[in-house]
Amino acid sequence: QVQLVESGGGLVQAGGSLRLSCAVSGRTFSNYPMGWFRQAPGKEREFVAAISWDGGTTYYADSVKGRFTISRDNAKNTVYLQMNSLKPEDTAVYYCAARYSGDYYSPSSYAYWGQGTQVTVSS
Repeated sequence: QVQLVESGGGLVQAGGSLRLSCAVSGRTFSNYPMGWFRQAPGKEREFVAAISWDGGTTYYADSVKGRFTISRDNAKNTVYLQMNSLKPEDTAVYYCAARYSGDYYSPSSYAYWGQGTQVTVSS
C-alpha cells in the first residue's frame, strides 16, 4: 500500500555530510509519522530519528543528536535526514519507515519500510 524509496547515501570522509531522502508513494504521506533507522553489518536495526505527521515534533537517538536533522516536506511526499559531522560509527544501511502505532523508537512501531541506502564513513 505504501512504498518508500531512500536515496542519497554514499561514501564520505569522517566529518563530512550527507542528505538522505525518502520518497513516499501509494498513500497520503502526511498521515504517517516517519522515522529513520540504520543497521550496520552484524547488528540489529537501531533508531536514528523520527518526525510527527505535521513535522512539528522530532525525536533523535542520543548518538546523533546535534549532528542529524530530520525534516519532511508533505507537499513533495518526502522525508529527509541531514547528516553532518559524520563519524565512522555512522556507517550503516539507512532505512526510512512509516509508523502506524507504538513508540517512535521501536522498529515494531513502523508498518512500511524502504529498501535502504548505504552510508559509509571512512576514517
